[in-house]
Amino acid sequence: MGRYNYERRPSLRVAVGNTAIGGTEPIRVQSMTNTPTLDTEASVAQACRIAEAGADLVRLTAQGVQHARNLGNIRRELRARGVETPLVADIHFNATAAFAAAEEVEKVRINPGNFVDPGRTFKKLSYTEEEYAAEIEKIREKLVPFLELCREHGTAIRLGVNHGSLSDRIMSRYGDTPAGMVESVMEYLRICREVGFNDIVISIKASNVVVMTETVRLLAATMKDEGMNYPLHLGVTEAGDGEDGRVKSAVGIGSLLADGLGDTIRVSLSEAPEAELPVARELVAHISRIASAPEITGAVDRCPHKYGERRMSEAVGAIGGDNVPAVEGVDFRGDELGEGIIVVSSDHDNRIGDIRAQIDAIEPEDKRPVVIRLRYPETMSAEETSLAAATDFGALLLEGYRDGIWLETPSLTEEEARSLAMTILQATRTRITKTEFIACPGCGRTLFDLQSVLAKIKAACSHLTGLKIGVMGCIVNGPGEMADADYGYVGAAAGNVSLYKGKECVMKNIPADEALPRLIELIKANGDWKDA
Repeated sequence: MGRYNYERRPSLRVAVGNTAIGGTEPIRVQSMTNTPTLDTEASVAQACRIAEAGADLVRLTAQGVQHARNLGNIRRELRARGVETPLVADIHFNATAAFAAAEEVEKVRINPGNFVDPGRTFKKLSYTEEEYAAEIEKIREKLVPFLELCREHGTAIRLGVNHGSLSDRIMSRYGDTPAGMVESVMEYLRICREVGFNDIVISIKASNVVVMTETVRLLAATMKDEGMNYPLHLGVTEAGDGEDGRVKSAVGIGSLLADGLGDTIRVSLSEAPEAELPVARELVAHISRIASAPEITGAVDRCPHKYGERRMSEAVGAIGGDNVPAVEGVDFRGDELGEGIIVVSSDHDNRIGDIRAQIDAIEPEDKRPVVIRLRYPETMSAEETSLAAATDFGALLLEGYRDGIWLETPSLTEEEARSLAMTILQATRTRITKTEFIACPGCGRTLFDLQSVLAKIKAACSHLTGLKIGVMGCIVNGPGEMADADYGYVGAAAGNVSLYKGKECVMKNIPADEALPRLIELIKANGDWKDA
């Protein structure tokens, strides 16, 4: 892959009904319903809205066989209304439901963390080599008949690994790491290849953008080493809502797409599913601009830092060295920078490649801090600029260029530009200035009104800078994704919520109307509360 110029990773082409993913196909966008799957009319109506908003695929949850079978009714009603968008069944824990869904829809998502393995319990288990091999054989016994059924019906599958749902078996050997996430999916891919089943798309997601991007890169490298090139589905799970959710998604998804990784995407927002599609489409449009940009030539890659490690520099005031990334207008004024600071600027359509080339041209022994200045034209709207800047700055920050950033755009006020810059730094976890909310987008499994509850929790807790609070609709990914959170609010049953401190459930089945005050009590009891 070219370091400066866009080059998309080659992948297999996988047919999903009347749509295809990978190969030379365009990057596909998709979303997921949040209606109960047994409510046919509500699910059909929402799927129509998602398709009208531009989705290439629509995913629906299927908790059990009855839900899976009703997907067939939903599909038939959509086709009767002239909506041909392929449907994807989302399966967790229930392999029997996956078999049923394979006969009803064009694609089935299974999670290697719980398709055969039991749900994650966070217990530290140990396995001998023989015991570990026996567990792999259990996967083979269950997976191969499923693959044969999918082959018979022309059904594609998605192997969807989530950071929050690795099995205890994987955890026992690899821990809660990118290597464990990659191995979780590779175990299944090796079996698929053995039986010649290739209608596979892979997703490997996390709410932590740094973990998500590192894991996707490791997966792509591992597949290449083993002679595989299955298409990749990208997403930052539990991204939240508003600017935070959009920026986190753009940093994670956009930075990978800009480096040629990714064949289909979903922006997971805690909002109406239709709201995800304009964001996803704009990310794809930005990547198209990068792909069609004029060629960049530059120095041979000689940058002395490794990917993900900060480029070493010597501090000049608040810029460089061990300082957090500085922001123009907050920590310095651009017109006041002296010769001790290097400013690299770009308004090239491929700003990432242009900045890389300029920084690589700096002599390795030159330790002056580097401020990255990205300029966007007035022809770009505020939304377009925000997503482009999050993608471009995000990619460079994750790569280790972290001395300072400077955003120039007439589409945003100075205050909005500074706020956006801080949000990008928060998403890359290079500078924390506010509370982080890890919130799922909701689906048919959600047990409360996620959007209104999230709004109330944000109103009460947004002043708790540096704290991470998870707001999860159900237990499927809740406890796992919240392993990265300090506190969690999780739907436990209809009208009830469980509260978590880290991974531990400390208050179970609280009535929903008592849950927020009890969450605040929990935060206070652990000394993490401060008055606004």
